[in-house]
Order: sequence, then C-alpha cells, then structure tokens
Amino acid sequence: MLWLTSRLLFVSATLVLPAGAWAHASPVPHAEPGWTLTPSILIPLAVSLLLYAAGATRLFRRAHRSRRRLRRRMVLFAAGWLTLAAAAVSPLHEAGENSFTLHMIEHELLMLVAAPLLVLSRPLESMLWAWPPAARKFIGGWAHGSVVRGSWRLLSGAVCATVLQAAALWLWHAPVLFELALAHDAWHITQHLSFLISALLFWSAMFHNRQGHGGRGLAVLCLFATSVISGALGALMAFSESPWYPRYAALGLAPFGLTPVEDQQLAGLLMWIPGGLVHAVAALLLLAALLRDSSRQRAAETSFTQGSDWLPPRFRSGRI
Repeated sequence: MLWLTSRLLFVSATLVLPAGAWAHASPVPHAEPGWTLTPSILIPLAVSLLLYAAGATRLFRRAHRSRRRLRRRMVLFAAGWLTLAAAAVSPLHEAGENSFTLHMIEHELLMLVAAPLLVLSRPLESMLWAWPPAARKFIGGWAHGSVVRGSWRLLSGAVCATVLQAAALWLWHAPVLFELALAHDAWHITQHLSFLISALLFWSAMFHNRQGHGGRGLAVLCLFATSVISGALGALMAFSESPWYPRYAALGLAPFGLTPVEDQQLAGLLMWIPGGLVHAVAALLLLAALLRDSSRQRAAETSFTQGSDWLPPRFRSGRI
C-alpha cells in the first residue's frame, strides 16, 4: 500500500509537468493527450455559464442586503464550473483512455469536487433570472407543478439519491459497461452524465434537505454509508491481482510506467481513501451542525422556561 501511495504522488507530480513529459514517463510510447473540444461537451458548458452569468448579474443588481451571499455563491459556482470543465475538456479526459488512474481522477473531480461546489452555489436560482419575466413565470409555474415537485421530492430524498449514486458507481464500473464506455464516445458521455447527475442529486439531498426526508441526521447516515459503498468498490480494485478491463490490459504499460494491474490498484486506492474521506468529512461537518443546532434549541427552550418564572401560576400553567 505504501508503494501505491508513492506511485500516486509521482503521478500527481507528473501531471503538472510540461506536456512533453507525458511521452517520456513510460517506456511504452503514448500519444500526447489533447483537449476534448467536441460540441456535445462545449455547448452545454457554454450555455450553463452564460445563463448563470446573465442571471447572477441581474440578480446582483436587484439585491442589496444579500450581495455578500451572492458573491459567495458566485465563487462556488466558478470553482465548480471550472472543475467540471477541466475534467471534461482538458487533456486529463483524453489521457484517461490510456490510464485507469487518470480516468478515476476525472470521475472523482466530477462527483466529489464539481458536484458539491455546484450544489452549494444554488445555480438554478440565478439561472432563472437570465430569462425575461414572462419566461420566469412560466418556468416557475412548471417547476411548482405537482408532477415536477413530486418527482423532485422523490429523487432528492436522501435514501433515494444515495441508492441512485451507488447504483451508477457500481454498475458503470462493471467490466461490460465500462468497456462499452471506453469503446464508444456516446456511451462515454452517458457514463459521465450518469456520474454527474447522480452526484448532483446526492449532494442536493445532503446539503439542502434539512427539514424533510429525515433532515440532517439521515444525511449523516447516508454520507457514512456512501463512504463505505464507494470505499468497498475501491478496495476491491486496490487488492485485485488481475486487471478488470481488457481495453486497459491490452495497452501494456500505462503512462508513468505502471502495469495494468498497478494502474488499476492505484485507481482503486484513489476511490477508496480520498473518495471515502470526502464523504466522511462531509458527514462529520453535518453532524457538528446538527449538534450545534440541537444545542441552540435546548438553550432557547431553557431560556424561555426560566424567563416565565416571573409570571403568576395561572399564566405559567396555561389557565387564565
């Protein structure tokens, strides 16, 4: 395991080297990865950015007391959008075709960095303001319809969102589906959309459903459960002695001089430890917030009870 950790540090350091280092990091020649500038990826990224920028600018001009909160959300959205763009468009995306470790880094950026940052920024609220008043009214009425609200309430429930993300994670890492994604661009995009959408639903359920669906207590349990679920899959990869995916195995040595088995073990280690830590830390933060809120509520109730001692007995008992 110590050897795998040292390999992970080496890969991370090499990623920041000039592009020419890619070809010399392994005795097996690999083409230098390039940018993925396909319209199916660039157009949605550009549209989301333009809608958010237009809506946030209009909302910022109208808001006066909440500008500080809006600025914080803008920073969160920018960080999340840039992370999403880096994972989908940068050479990391193409490099993942030759290295399972780099492919895993891309998935972790989508699900553990971009998704929670975007959820915390509440982008839909700002994007709504990019539209004219008539369109905003129509969209708002549609979103508050019984079908949409019911579907959202179901999908954004903590348990349902946890199950959906776990299913996406395990099913897409099954050799048959993973090989399909590696062989066909359309399936590859579908895979990444599954990861991103399920992660957005998951983090929305964790961060924004404080009152319904069990509140923060259930969110804490789901975060710990997700840490175990993703960690188990990563551990299976890390301790496997044979490659799971024939397409990577056929490449021989991966970049950075890793054999297919070592490349897979390093990818599993990434999913297991850093991935599990993100969910565990988020669970601990939510648990701390839950305990803090509970303490404040008890203090308020105690203060109210003590403050009523000056009242006559008939008022304290509720009989007037």
